[in-house]
Parts: sequence; structure tokens; C-alpha cells
Amino acid sequence: MRKMLLSLVALFFMAGLVVAVEAVTVKIDKDKKEVTVKEGDKEKTYKYDDKTKFSTTDKDGKASEAKLEAFEKRAAGKDGKGGAKLDIKAEKDVLTEVSWKGGKK
Repeated sequence: MRKMLLSLVALFFMAGLVVAVEAVTVKIDKDKKEVTVKEGDKEKTYKYDDKTKFSTTDKDGKASEAKLEAFEKRAAGKDGKGGAKLDIKAEKDVLTEVSWKGGKK
């Protein structure tokens, strides 16, 4: 019983290290590689790097890999004012995965 309880605690601890959330971009700083997003009522700034995985999902639900430039353009939004909806996964304050629904073609 004790082993099962400890394994459950370890499982929840490990699940808490990576956070997945739907967010809306507020602003992006391409030079510092930082993006500020709004998660519910609060804003948070995350860093992204070369290890961050970017992907886009089409209307059929098929995911495809995206480039850093596509992410930066999407995060900037119309007129550079943000407002793009993103699904993000972060470890501490660094983005590990970012995905979004693709635009019209």
C-alpha cells in the first residue's frame, strides 16, 4: 500500500513539472525570444529557444511541424498587437511545445 501511495505522489509530482494551457498572446519580443501570454486573468512571460517545438493543426485535426518564423508571426498577431490563441506546454518559464490552429489558405 505504501509503495502504491508513493508511486501516485511521484506521478502527480512529475505531471506538475510540465504545464499545458491555452493562452492568448499579449506581446512578443523577438530579440529576447520572450512571449507574454494571458492565461485566464493573469499574464505570464515565457522564453522560447531552438529546442521549442512548433506545430499547427489544420481543420481536419492533422498536425504539422511549423517554423520559428511562423510562430513569431502568429504570436505578433494583426498589427503586432498580439491576440493569437496558442496551446502551450512549458517547463518552468521555458516553452517546450507551442501549437495553434492554421489559418485559411
